[in-house]
Amino acid sequence: MTVPGIIPIKHEADYRTDTIGRWRGGQFFASVTGAFPEDWSTGDDWQEQKRWCAVLHRFDAAGRHLDSQIRVTGTTAGGEREAIAAARLLLDQWLEDLPERRHEDIAIAPFAVRSEGILFGLVVEEGDGTDPARAEFLPDCLGFFAPWDGCYDT
Repeated sequence: MTVPGIIPIKHEADYRTDTIGRWRGGQFFASVTGAFPEDWSTGDDWQEQKRWCAVLHRFDAAGRHLDSQIRVTGTTAGGEREAIAAARLLLDQWLEDLPERRHEDIAIAPFAVRSEGILFGLVVEEGDGTDPARAEFLPDCLGFFAPWDGCYDT
């Protein structure tokens, strides 16, 4: 089975998809997430490499990616709690700026953007004989699979 062109994502209050929904301009997926640069290797100091980010992806009503706001607020080595708190504060401000915002299910097309060496997006991973095709929301590590009902695996 192939990955559909538009993938539903269920809104789950107080969980990983709590800050997704619709606004006057379309749809959005927002999160605070920790991420490593793509060129990071396990030999590097992981605390220096793990970046905390505020992320807001916006999509049109049909689910096509419009733009992304991504800001690194710190590293684990520099103070994880402070970096997460700063990212949440920033994300709250960005969400307040979305007119007519409401939290609900969305349906979006796969997309990818890079910022500060980190891959963000809903990335298709084609299956093979043993693994089914899927879409992975990165760097949040949310996996979407058939039957493509908006549920995800972490």
